[in-house]
Amino acid sequence: MAYIEFDNVCRDYPAGDTVVHAADHVSFTIEKGELCVILGHSGAGKTTVLNLLGGMDRVTSGRITVGDKVITDMNDHRLTDYRRLDVGFVFQFYNLMHNLTALENVELARQVCRDALDPEQVLRDVGLADRMNNFPPQLSGGEQQRVSIARALCKNPALLLCDEPTGALDSKTGEQVLELLTRLCRDYSTTVVIITHNASIAPLGNRIIRLSNGAVVSVELNERPIRVEDITW
Repeated sequence: MAYIEFDNVCRDYPAGDTVVHAADHVSFTIEKGELCVILGHSGAGKTTVLNLLGGMDRVTSGRITVGDKVITDMNDHRLTDYRRLDVGFVFQFYNLMHNLTALENVELARQVCRDALDPEQVLRDVGLADRMNNFPPQLSGGEQQRVSIARALCKNPALLLCDEPTGALDSKTGEQVLELLTRLCRDYSTTVVIITHNASIAPLGNRIIRLSNGAVVSVELNERPIRVEDITW
């Protein structure tokens, strides 16, 4: 049985006299430990799928299973625990607390999780051993994104969800962040899901899911993911 399964998932939003089908009978699977790229243009339904998978939104119909948990059956309290304990989130614009140091930002994750990793070690793992005591405004965009990834990783999540993690970065810094994500997937056996509009990133994935107009267009298994340095931006 697959680690993640979307089974005929729909998410509808009322829009005046019509209904927007943000997720339109979406079905796919992702295996544990894979790096999956969900690809599509703006409005394709990527963020909706990510929000549903992360327990930040609820389906209109259908079923989502993550491991042995049917998250579409969860009440609000259980969904909160799922988001807190099972999922790490990495966003395009970092969402760091600017009045806290890099280390203090990462330590926030340890305060809400039972089996959190050591914040200092995680920051060393993402290459920020000498930047732990710097505040976000003192860090480059790439360094701030690495702090964001370290904060998510500190939770020791089974699932890492990344929303356009290179969208605000230049190509060189984006490559560094993608190299980190692929290494985390390999070294920590974390299941990593990246949503992006950038088709250049897709060949990094073990699995590539393409969305358009809220529906799955294709699912491709990639037996030979390329190296980050081979990406053509």
